Amino acid sequence: MASPQVAPFNEETRNRLKEHFSGDGPSQNTRWAALWDEGDFLPWDQGVPNPALVDTLADRKDLLGASVLVEEGGNQRRKRALVPGCGRGYDVLLLASMGYDAYGLEVSAEAVRQAENWAQEHLDDYPVSSEAIGAGKVRFVLGDFFDDHWFSGVDGLGKFELIYDYTFFCALPPSLRPAWAARSVELLSTHPDSILICIEFPTYKELSTGGPPWGASPVMYMAHLSYPGVELRYDQEGAPIIPLEVDGAKGLMRTEHWKPKRSHKMGQGTDWVSVWKRSA
Repeated sequence: MASPQVAPFNEETRNRLKEHFSGDGPSQNTRWAALWDEGDFLPWDQGVPNPALVDTLADRKDLLGASVLVEEGGNQRRKRALVPGCGRGYDVLLLASMGYDAYGLEVSAEAVRQAENWAQEHLDDYPVSSEAIGAGKVRFVLGDFFDDHWFSGVDGLGKFELIYDYTFFCALPPSLRPAWAARSVELLSTHPDSILICIEFPTYKELSTGGPPWGASPVMYMAHLSYPGVELRYDQEGAPIIPLEVDGAKGLMRTEHWKPKRSHKMGQGTDWVSVWKRSA
């Protein structure tokens, strides 16, 4: 499979993507799948893992726990990683090279097919980070993030020690953000090392300009992950309004937040990395 052509993520591209998802008609999942089926307009596909994730995994091992192996039922197993909306699976291959059993989830059968082909042809592009630990498994699964049918394609009953979100939160209509946060908490393992890594994008874009990608400022991630499942209104500036009576005890806690030195060109200088854990 030839390397993908990386499209410039300019205003014309954003407008074309927004138009594809505007108006009544097929579901969001069907429209994403149609783009993969047509194959000539995949502007989110950058051909490589996000450099911000590469650097996080290489330089911030303190965030990942002492080992990629965990004890379960008296036996050792690899930690499991999930990449929702994985596309061709570059990040899945990277996580597997770090020793995780890595799963990529997609609503498009064509995306899953391309990811499997890419993995077969390019696995050697992702050398293992530790010969002692070795590489984890790579698996691509067809399914909707919000239902459980895809659990049959993964180990661990749908629980993961690492979940990675990049261009997934911002791809969803804002009305689904409460459900996204609740689902992320649900899928995150209760193991104390478990983390959600978000590369926050596009932080420069106003929510009122529409999407996808929909504007996604750090305060939006903070609000929804702190209060998963809660319907939040936004003020005129696009900031979430937190009801006074809401209990945030079930939310995740942001433990790290920084602006990465490197990211994909479309988010360079404006992306943020956030790391989230269970608060208890």
